Amino acid sequence: MSNLLRLQAALSTTECPAVVLTDMNNVRWVSGFTGSFGQAWVTQNRAAFVTDSRYAIQAAEQVEGFDLNVFAAPKNLTETMTEVVANLALNSVMFETSLSVATWTEWKAKFPGLTLVPAEDLMKPLRMVKTEDDVRRIQEACRLADACMSHARRMLQPGVTEYDVGLDIEFYFRRNGAEVGFSPIVASGPNSARPHATPGERKFEVGDFVTLDLGGRLDGYCSDITRTFVIGKASDRHREVYEAVLAAEQAAIAAIRPGMTGKEVDAVARDLLANQGLAQYFGHGLGHGLGLQVHDPGGLSTRSTDKIEVGQVWTIEPGVYIEGFGGVRIEDDVLVTKDGAQVLTHVDRSLQELT
Repeated sequence: MSNLLRLQAALSTTECPAVVLTDMNNVRWVSGFTGSFGQAWVTQNRAAFVTDSRYAIQAAEQVEGFDLNVFAAPKNLTETMTEVVANLALNSVMFETSLSVATWTEWKAKFPGLTLVPAEDLMKPLRMVKTEDDVRRIQEACRLADACMSHARRMLQPGVTEYDVGLDIEFYFRRNGAEVGFSPIVASGPNSARPHATPGERKFEVGDFVTLDLGGRLDGYCSDITRTFVIGKASDRHREVYEAVLAAEQAAIAAIRPGMTGKEVDAVARDLLANQGLAQYFGHGLGHGLGLQVHDPGGLSTRSTDKIEVGQVWTIEPGVYIEGFGGVRIEDDVLVTKDGAQVLTHVDRSLQELT
């Protein structure tokens, strides 16, 4: 079933007969359009796509199942939207809650006969469950992330700066036909205690933990992988912290099953770290959804009520961050199957001493 048909089926269970999608990630999800501007108007049995003349050819090539509405000067967006509303015979439509207040106010003024209804949680459950094609593309993005991690690992030597490694990670993705999914994290020594440290001019030193968190966007789909290394020989404390985080990650991957909640999966890793006296150093959630966005809908955290289902893709990324000492995070991407988790990233997870 196409994503458009999935959305139309979901609409049949709502009180409002239509939705207008303006978030470009959702627009791409439902239509296949990869440009920077478009609207997808969807009812239970019809669909209209709106864009401007910059994307006339691209929309004709990429968008299927929609009536195309391409405007060019002197015609404007408001006039085109008015035509779409009339053609679809709409008197009410759901809008995404990511819509700006300014745009919502403008629409209220320009379309007084159209009731605007917030589309609470309409897209989230749909996007959380991936199609076979989604999974295939995520797997390709993960293969590239594995290769990039193995490439970047070779640069981790005393005297090399965090910034240089970060630049090389970005270049690696781009020269292999991908975009950077997010600004890579390269955090060494005391900086590794900062979960989202920005690469700087600090040079790697013997005795450092070095955390690399990287991911690419290939053919629109993302990967996200983290590994932590030690420059030189690991101390007993290095090993203690690292092995605890690794055990927490492996336990969560082994435990995740359809029917669990995000909170329950998070607790598997968090409880294990608590048994090691390290839970107070794990301040973020265990993971997040992965797909068209690095942070796709869904979360694994102490508060998450999201239901684990077959076809979802999650990151599993426990971490321990000790100020003044350093930190460890180990992250992999997993596909939920009826039997548990299929791990999509495969770089060695054991403690690597870079001598």
